[in-house]
Amino acid sequence: MPGSSRGRVYAVQVTSDSPRPPDDADETRWERTRQRILEAAATILSQRGVAGTSVAAVAQEADLNAPAIYYYFTSREELIAEVVVSGTVRLRDRLEFALAQAPAGLGPIDLIEIAIAAHLRQLMAESGFAHAVIRNVTQFPPGVREKQQAEERKYNGVWRGLFKDAEAAGVLREELDVKTAHLLLVGSLNWATEWWTERACTLDALVHDAQVMFRHGFIAEAAR
Repeated sequence: MPGSSRGRVYAVQVTSDSPRPPDDADETRWERTRQRILEAAATILSQRGVAGTSVAAVAQEADLNAPAIYYYFTSREELIAEVVVSGTVRLRDRLEFALAQAPAGLGPIDLIEIAIAAHLRQLMAESGFAHAVIRNVTQFPPGVREKQQAEERKYNGVWRGLFKDAEAAGVLREELDVKTAHLLLVGSLNWATEWWTERACTLDALVHDAQVMFRHGFIAEAAR
């Protein structure tokens, strides 16, 4: 069963060349510092994009000296890769956790609305990692993009399952192409990163309006 992503450190595959903690006694401190670097990199990626994300900028955000970054990551590219893979994994974990915690017996419409809320809340308020991924997805170098896409396919698989269940229950509009419907929905949620601020509306209001858009745009009238 999926668990909460809070406090968890996600890693891309570590090679024999990757830096490692010197011994078990230092591992906890090593992991805390490494996580702080990742969080700083996610913040810089969200604000400045891939081109503007330098080791120096990340080090300043993490309150470290720039050379110290290379004690934890072999390169800028490895650091960015781990941020974007972590962002996608955390987004999927949040979605799966929210669905696992849903009351038994809910129908497919309610489950998709739960998924909408989980996606937006993780994206806007609880994860700079996910925000960094969405805002920079077209800028990643090929190697980084390939790793992120592998996790993205797993995330899209959860949404496909939700929409297939809705189709099987007969609650979707007949004219919808189910293969693309969830992509259109998730794409519209992701686009909110480009304009949403708390000055525009509260996060609760944003979630509510997205759920209304889904219910009245995707669901057959008889099933509402």
